[in-house]
Amino acid sequence: MRLIIDGDGSPVKDTAITVAKKFDLPVVIVTSIDHYSKKEYPDFVEFIYVDRGADSADFKIVSVIQPADILVTQDYGLASLTLAKAAHVLHQTGLEYTQMNIDALLTQRFIGSKMRQAKQRTKGPKPFTNEDREHFRVVLEGLIQSSSM
Repeated sequence: MRLIIDGDGSPVKDTAITVAKKFDLPVVIVTSIDHYSKKEYPDFVEFIYVDRGADSADFKIVSVIQPADILVTQDYGLASLTLAKAAHVLHQTGLEYTQMNIDALLTQRFIGSKMRQAKQRTKGPKPFTNEDREHFRVVLEGLIQSSSM
C-alpha cells in the first residue's frame, strides 16, 4: 500500500505525509515540474515530476497507481479514472470518491462549466479550513487502519 498524492495545489501534502509516517507507508507525490521544490522531505517520500500540461500529472498517476494504493486528489475526472484501479480515492476534505457518488460529482462539474461558458456566475469552492484538514486526517487514518486488517 502506498499513498499517492496529486500534488498540484494539494493543501494536504504535509498532513498526508505525517499520517503516512505514522503507518510506515511510502508516499508518491506526482506534480508538474512547475511546482518543483527544494524543500527537504523524508526518505519515504518520492516525487515524480511531469511536464507542463493540463493532464500530465493525471496520466502519470493513472499509469502508476496499484490496487492497494490510496490516492488523494481534488480532481473529479482523475478520481473517476482511478476508482477501479485504487483501493481508495480521497478528496482533500476527506470525502471518499465512490462508484455511488462520482457520477453526481462529474455532472455537477459539467453543469458548472456550462454555466461559466454562458457567463453565468457560479460559486467557487469554499475556503479550505483547519476543520477540513482534520477531517481529512481522521478519514485517511481510518482507511489505512481498515485496509491493514
